[in-house]
Order: sequence, then structure tokens, then C-alpha cells
Amino acid sequence: MQLTDRISAMIEPGLEAMGYEVVRVQLNGARHSQTLQIMCDRQDETPITVDDCARISRTISAVLDVEDPIATGYNLEVSSPGLDRPLTRPKDFDRYSGFDIHIQLSTAIGGRKRFKGVLQGLENGFVKLATGDGNIRLALADIEKAKLALTDALIAAAQKQQATTHA
Repeated sequence: MQLTDRISAMIEPGLEAMGYEVVRVQLNGARHSQTLQIMCDRQDETPITVDDCARISRTISAVLDVEDPIATGYNLEVSSPGLDRPLTRPKDFDRYSGFDIHIQLSTAIGGRKRFKGVLQGLENGFVKLATGDGNIRLALADIEKAKLALTDALIAAAQKQQATTHA
């Protein structure tokens, strides 16, 4: 099991009890100047706030201080996934259906590892994508990275959600 998977398993139960979901755990940087990046969402799908990030950071810090999974020093960074968020969970591929995405596969298909198009959801373990070359299906298990493309439609949807949240 990778270190980031172990860290995710350590912090998820506490965060879920608080009403949050872990989107991604990533360790970046050189051995002596690493950053542990934790991206979280609210379970109720409302936008995450700075106060949420501070609360999450305190909780994660307490768990990591006890478990001590990283042998060297590191900086903890807690954030929201942002508008052009990574899609890391199966439900993300249904939730963001209709939006433009970029996908990178771990193994090439037909000589290609990178795809972009309009997300059409997830079906039986396959991500459906409408591209300029037609509709394709990519195995979820083969996706190394996927993220939303920053478009006017995505910005408008985020603004609409924010207006609804603050109404």
C-alpha cells in the first residue's frame, strides 16, 4: 500500500464523521521539503470554506502527530479541489457529467494516453466521453489522472451553486 493510501485511510474516518470527504492525498517535493496536500469536499456538496480547511487541518494534524506516517519533515496543505478539480472517485464522473474534462491513462490505447471531451458519466466501470472523434469509453481502472477543464460553463455552474448556497 502506498504512503498516500495509508494516510488517506488514517484520516478519512474522522473527516467523514465531521461531514467531509477526502478527494485526494498527494505528497509532493523533495525528501527534505515535502508538502502533504489534502483536498477535501463537504459531504453536502456545498462549497468548502477557509474555516472548513482550518478545521480539517487541525483534525488531520492530530491524527498524523499520533500515527507519524512520514519519516521526514513536511508541510501540511489542506484545500478545496477548486473549479478545475481532479476527478478521483467514481461518483465524480457522474456528478460532473456534461462538463469538459482531460484524462490521462496509465496505458496507451491506440497509441494515445491523453483524451479530452465532454464527460458523459460512468457506466459499468467505464467513463463515457464525447470527443471530436466520436464517443469513447475508457476503463476507470486505466485512468491515471482526470480533471475538469476550466470553461465558461463550469464557471457559470459554480457561480450558480454559490448563489444558491448564499441565498
